[in-house]
Amino acid sequence: MTAAELATPGMDFELPPELEAHEPPEARGTPRDGVRLLQGQGSTVSHHRFTDLPGLLRAGDLLVVNTSGTLPASVPVAGAPLRVHFSTELADGRWLVEVRGADLGRRPGQPGPLRLPGGATVTLEEPYSRGRLWFASVTTRTSVIDFLHRHGQPIRYPYVRRQWPIEAYQTVFATQPGSAEMPSAARPFTDRVVTRLVSAGVQIAPLVLHTGVASPEAHERPYPEWFRVPPGTARLVNETRAAGGRVVAVGTTAVRALETVADEDGRVAAGEGWTDLIVTPARGVRAVDGLLTGLHEPKASHLDLLAAVVDRDLLSRCYAEAVRAGYLWHEFGDVNLLLR
Repeated sequence: MTAAELATPGMDFELPPELEAHEPPEARGTPRDGVRLLQGQGSTVSHHRFTDLPGLLRAGDLLVVNTSGTLPASVPVAGAPLRVHFSTELADGRWLVEVRGADLGRRPGQPGPLRLPGGATVTLEEPYSRGRLWFASVTTRTSVIDFLHRHGQPIRYPYVRRQWPIEAYQTVFATQPGSAEMPSAARPFTDRVVTRLVSAGVQIAPLVLHTGVASPEAHERPYPEWFRVPPGTARLVNETRAAGGRVVAVGTTAVRALETVADEDGRVAAGEGWTDLIVTPARGVRAVDGLLTGLHEPKASHLDLLAAVVDRDLLSRCYAEAVRAGYLWHEFGDVNLLLR
């Protein structure tokens, strides 16, 4: 596969099944911070381990990380071979949910109530997107978050062959539960890597964006997600840019949150709420100079966001090289550092 073959709208390419990460790296005999890291910058693509990250950044750079914690957001339906995936809590108290079969395949669902464990009910009201996500009202005896921790499991897809505990889906930065799926770009970070980054003069700033249920089949555009950029993070972003440092987002979620509160000059303000921002190459990015991210599926809408950070030719060469060199995809796979 060549870069030219990948340089098409939507980045369509063939992902060989053997490049899908089926389990956490720890189960493969690799520590969290031992996964591979592919760097793309300018005209150069280079191979590293994640533990090399402190040497790939510069003193004065700023990493912006998502501190959202992962929920056990997959709950079985009583009396039916179905599971409900809790995606996003909306401002009116309803949820966006997805219905899947016991085989983890996507199901269109029908309007009406579904009985859940513990006497809870989720009522599908109307479709939100292409028959996949639904507006739903939820009735539980406790808060929905408590209900999920009592009765749910982490969301997984068929390429993950067995269930792993919720701890496998948490990052070292996770402090506020709320994401249906792990903000996985930050998974390789460990205490020792963070210590080395700080010692090298790289600052780290937090924000929150509760990510909803992605779909490896649908490749849909993003939907509203709740975020918060605190005043301290906004200040650090602005100070870093003014001093000539680089703002490197850890994950597409961090890009989406920062760009939501950035003005046309790239100055960031504190803010919170639900964002429906779609970052595309046509829009570009204003506050972000780089991105640490996982490897995304063919035609995934996230690839448009990546192409807003670096040019499509570099992105295409990164993906061609990742396939050639046998990098691993998905939430338990390897990572890609893209610098403008």
